[in-house]
Amino acid sequence: MDTDTDFFEDEYDNYNYSYEVIGPCSHQNNHSVEMVIGPYIHSIICILGFVGNSLVIITYAFYKRTKSMTDVYLLNVAIADLLFVVSLPLIVYNETTSWSMGPVACKLLRGSYSVNLYSGMLLLACISTDRYIAIVQARRSFRLRSLPYSRVMCAIVWVFALLLSVPTFNYYQWYEPSHNIENFMTEPQVNATTTSRPEYVCEFRFTDNTTALRTKVAVPSIQLAVGFFLPLLVMVVCYSCIIVTLMRARNFQRHKAVRVVLAVVAVFIVCHLPYNVTLLYDTAHMFEEQWCEEADALQVAKTVTQTIAYLHCCLNPVLYAFVGVNFRNHFRRIVRDLWCLGKKYIAPRRFSRVTSEMYVSTRRSVDKSSENGSSFTM
Repeated sequence: MDTDTDFFEDEYDNYNYSYEVIGPCSHQNNHSVEMVIGPYIHSIICILGFVGNSLVIITYAFYKRTKSMTDVYLLNVAIADLLFVVSLPLIVYNETTSWSMGPVACKLLRGSYSVNLYSGMLLLACISTDRYIAIVQARRSFRLRSLPYSRVMCAIVWVFALLLSVPTFNYYQWYEPSHNIENFMTEPQVNATTTSRPEYVCEFRFTDNTTALRTKVAVPSIQLAVGFFLPLLVMVVCYSCIIVTLMRARNFQRHKAVRVVLAVVAVFIVCHLPYNVTLLYDTAHMFEEQWCEEADALQVAKTVTQTIAYLHCCLNPVLYAFVGVNFRNHFRRIVRDLWCLGKKYIAPRRFSRVTSEMYVSTRRSVDKSSENGSSFTM
């Protein structure tokens, strides 16, 4: 009788020790990649995007008035990209240090990111259509390419982007996840971590499984359809017709124009295709069971390809604005005026503690250069 009892006790102990609680995947490789890309690569993208798009906006505000439909589209693309690069560092900071800015910033930053994504991509499709009308349908261009019409189109694009971003504004929540590490700790470990600061996230949160299933599939699907495939289709069709028209024209600059068109399409595909293919794969396999290694590799691919897609906001000013001769001339005027303004206000303060003779000579040189250069009036 004792032997049977000992046997069942041994079996019970073996059963207890063989049971293992498995926590959520840690995604260590993705975290390591994010620690490099977030602070460094994204910072470079934000600086370049901020400088380039700010120069476009300054040019249109003080030097080159919006006289055509293309000017209106380019100005709105620069505004969308500028808002994007301003919100990006805040999103990166909150993701790397847990979300510390509260629920209002969670909704505003995520929502503005979505609005700028849709508006920027749709405006690029509008630019493709405008160039198609101007080159291929030149006879109808005077009637179709008017300033009031372009402003109406931009307003429609922004409103449509806002409507597409309603699920982001609605379902992104600031909360402390319940499936944290404390659920998988022993009691002494939990007691040791109770005094630590709680970590919050800014992610999708739903009240029922049906809404979660539909929204998690609908949001990336709409992003793929409207934010990538639709602009890509419009660009390929419009620019293909433009290239055919340019090749037929007897103009010595046609080859340069064709190269610019090919560069625009190629940069768009190189920047956005990898991320959207990865997003498509992730959406298709969203509710399938995966090993932690596979899920980690997928997150690394999404992080890297998303960063490549962010580069497009830095290249838009070069591809769409600074390629033109007139825009480059305005850009030179901005640099010259900023240089004169800097010499006028910064140089005297920098040398204010030097001898009076050096101050006077510096002041004369500044006055002379300011007379020769053009003024930069805000």
